[in-house]
Amino acid sequence: MIPDTIRTWQMTEPGRLQRTDIPRPELRPGEVLVEIRGCGVCHTDLSYFYDGVPTVDKPPMTLGHEIAGVVVAGDQSGLIGAEVIIPAVLPCNDCDICRADRGNRCLKQRMPGNSMGIWGGFASHIPVPARDLCRVPPGRPQPLEHLAVVADAIATPFHAAKRAGLQPGDRVVVIGAAGGVGSFMTQIAKGLGARAVVAIDLNEEKLELMRGYGADFTINPRGRSAREVKDLIKDWCKTQGLPANYGWKIFEVTGSKAGQELALALLSFVGRLIVVGYGTAETQYMLSKLMAFEADMIGVWGCRPADYPEVLGMCLDGRIALGPFVETRPMSQIGQVFDEAHHGRLKKRVVLTPDF
Repeated sequence: MIPDTIRTWQMTEPGRLQRTDIPRPELRPGEVLVEIRGCGVCHTDLSYFYDGVPTVDKPPMTLGHEIAGVVVAGDQSGLIGAEVIIPAVLPCNDCDICRADRGNRCLKQRMPGNSMGIWGGFASHIPVPARDLCRVPPGRPQPLEHLAVVADAIATPFHAAKRAGLQPGDRVVVIGAAGGVGSFMTQIAKGLGARAVVAIDLNEEKLELMRGYGADFTINPRGRSAREVKDLIKDWCKTQGLPANYGWKIFEVTGSKAGQELALALLSFVGRLIVVGYGTAETQYMLSKLMAFEADMIGVWGCRPADYPEVLGMCLDGRIALGPFVETRPMSQIGQVFDEAHHGRLKKRVVLTPDF
């Protein structure tokens, strides 16, 4: 049954959530209405809610951009009833950037919970363009709501790996390797064939878990200088017969000043630094080192919708595990979950399921 109203948890202003019912909109040509089965809680949502990071469209609005659900209405008859993942970044598909296969950074892009007006994932339904939806095949072991995290927490590090040119046999460092995005970055690196994955994180318990999910060597940098971290990597490389001072692909996932500074310190000859995490702190670096090292720095933003089937495939074939890293909670607990996430008390990526 298609509802007359859409139930939402709206951010009326930074720091404030309110239950609100909104009249169901008239769908435009090419749009469908998706009944939301789960929406993941992302650090980006917390940045909007707690830190005053501005959204493109202003509150009141519904946050949430990691969405999985079922198509229930629209002019795309072949999609009605389909289980889908909504890409976190929806490009216009008609500009120079899109035509250059860089649509994830389309300047006209729309993003649920940021630049789609009032619409976001912490709701019962959402109207979206049908063109870039990723269909989820039936008969899989993963519940649909768990696959919501594919939309960002998995798709973004996958895109980062592609931007890095990650190849089988590569050596990788992941800074923030046990977090909500970093845990998937670690799995993706190993799943794409990395020879060595060094996982760096402050959470010892989560680091221990990552030893079974892609990390070949782990380091807790707490109380250690960048030089000491480099020495630990060097010593481990000796035991593995690996070169330590060149060719590493370093993924900085934390967005923190400390994480970025460590990443820059680890960057060396013909290495590549990929900036995945978002933060507001400024970091200093002598750019001439890039010349001397012939190294690269690369920023990443979201993921092309065209790549989602491959990302989803890594989850379905077991190269990316979801169960140990994802939990579901009812959407009525959104305030509590935001608070726990903001204070670093969550052990898993939380997906909120509508219980209006």
